[in-house]
Amino acid sequence: MPPTAAFAGKPASTNAMKDSLAALEALGFTLPSTAYLIGVVIFGIVGYVAYRYGKKMSLPATKWIGIALMLYPYAIPATWLLYVLGAGLCVGVYLSARS
Repeated sequence: MPPTAAFAGKPASTNAMKDSLAALEALGFTLPSTAYLIGVVIFGIVGYVAYRYGKKMSLPATKWIGIALMLYPYAIPATWLLYVLGAGLCVGVYLSARS
């Protein structure tokens, strides 16, 4: 039995994944870019370190900015905005820990 044109030479799981991705894109959902994912990981790690430092040194502002750094990427859809806000919050961590 010859393969159909839609499934010619590709595993069924690949086609099912492409169909699912196309359905999600039709609903307005897109996968994040690599730059976005790298920013989420970097700012999450910086936020965790700031939280631990603020908690250890009894610096509530540093601790709360660290929590904000860990959580804000969930509310930011644009990559450029992720980096701008992340850099601003990192400056806030630096200034609050310095005092």
